[in-house]
Amino acid sequence: MPLVPMRQILDEAAKGGYGVGAFNVNNMEQIQAIMQAANDTHSPVIIQASRGALSYSKMIYLKKLMEAAVEEFPHIPVSMHLDHGNSLETCKEAIALGFTSVMMDGSLAADGKTPNTYEQNVQVTCDVVEYAHPLGVTVEGELGVLGGIEDGHGAGLSEAEIEDHLTDPAQAEDFVARTQLDALAVAIGTSHGAYKSGRKDPVTGEMLPPTLAMDRIHEIHARMPNCHMVMHGSSSVPRELVDIINQYGGNMPDAFGIPVEQIQDGIAHGVRKVNVDTDSRLAITGAIRKVFAESPGKFDPRDYLRPAREAAYEVYVARMKAFGQAGHATDYTPLTLEDMKELYK
Repeated sequence: MPLVPMRQILDEAAKGGYGVGAFNVNNMEQIQAIMQAANDTHSPVIIQASRGALSYSKMIYLKKLMEAAVEEFPHIPVSMHLDHGNSLETCKEAIALGFTSVMMDGSLAADGKTPNTYEQNVQVTCDVVEYAHPLGVTVEGELGVLGGIEDGHGAGLSEAEIEDHLTDPAQAEDFVARTQLDALAVAIGTSHGAYKSGRKDPVTGEMLPPTLAMDRIHEIHARMPNCHMVMHGSSSVPRELVDIINQYGGNMPDAFGIPVEQIQDGIAHGVRKVNVDTDSRLAITGAIRKVFAESPGKFDPRDYLRPAREAAYEVYVARMKAFGQAGHATDYTPLTLEDMKELYK
């Protein structure tokens, strides 16, 4: 099975009322772990790469790894997605290499840090849609600005500043109508990275989850029930994974993520794509630190990358089950980009 358009994966998720994890990758082990998890849970899946990942692994290597993945598991619907594209040119490069979906993050300027005006966002997103849809390629856009800086994207906003950059539901309706995109990333208070919250319990001093504006998702879904929403920065940063890192020499105090229950609430109200990156990074790092601490004589990369891959696999399986995509891999006949060209017409 060739890579499938992400639009079909999201459409089918909407019909089934479930979400689909979009997992960021940088190397072979992550791709292998994702595909094994998708196979074992019988899940459709979205694999995505940020600009930072593409710089690290180089686009051509990532393309060949993805070709191997779909050849090994031909029954699994897989979309390859560009995460946080910063310009039309970046999106064109990804499409030329066979990506079946691209994100144009027009909420930020090309530097990935400076917020764009609304009209600038509309224009650059329209430019990408006009280029991608005739090629059958799915387009995700973003309205509002996420906090945190990870892999060079994100505005680095404080909690107070985030409130001013949340997605406005009425503006979202206008944005979708004007751009005709396929998926809308919404800013509701999530952020990239492992430090998503500065909130602490005033009595115990324990870290608390970030305050999310879930009402924005509820209202957007009420206004546009057919709009496929995307939650970025949705790693849950499990305490047990952070503890392993710290146990074996790491230093990650006060790391906190998004409770799975809040993600599931979003899925019940129109969220179809859930971006997860940090959780697998934590699992991989903890597994490698454990090997080095317990077996300091080990030097073969396979000795630490194998357990790292296994740890990431466990995260992917858990998320696929929690988001509801498990069991849906063969619910539908996959479309090609050629099929999508006709549908977009």
